[in-house]
Amino acid sequence: MCQPLHDAILSVEAMDDRPATRILLSPQGVRLDQGRVESLAKHPRLLLVAGHYEGVDERVIEAMQLGEISVGDYVLSGGEVPALVLIDAVVRLLPGVLGHEDSAAEDSFAARGPAGERLLEGPHYTRPREWDGRSVPDVLVSGDHKAVREWRTRMMLDRTRRRRPDLLGPDADL
Repeated sequence: MCQPLHDAILSVEAMDDRPATRILLSPQGVRLDQGRVESLAKHPRLLLVAGHYEGVDERVIEAMQLGEISVGDYVLSGGEVPALVLIDAVVRLLPGVLGHEDSAAEDSFAARGPAGERLLEGPHYTRPREWDGRSVPDVLVSGDHKAVREWRTRMMLDRTRRRRPDLLGPDADL
């Protein structure tokens, strides 16, 4: 119903002086991607509206100027799970949330290729150095930081090319 949702949005906004960016989670919205997540993380306050089943009355969307965001090209029973996805993606970019400030910059879609394209993260290795007949690549234990950076960049480009060539664009010469 229109009035209860309208009143709820205004009530939540009144709880804080910071302006809220109003977002409706909807399969009809713009797709959530890393660039949009990075932009949302810069907003002082997000107010998420999660409709259920058939969605939210169009009059409320218009009157409350709700921006619509979709987490993918599929339909869920409600906006609660997409809201959790958006929250998790945004919060991890806020200062102090992750253990190391550079962690998020090295993730898939945050890392950038030579032409500025967003890349998938490369492979990870842990201990032991050899497991089930498979070894950690020698370069990673070499102590040569420059060689490690170059290897990681090659692996990111290769993995992106094989798994998500759409990220590289039609003119990618990698």
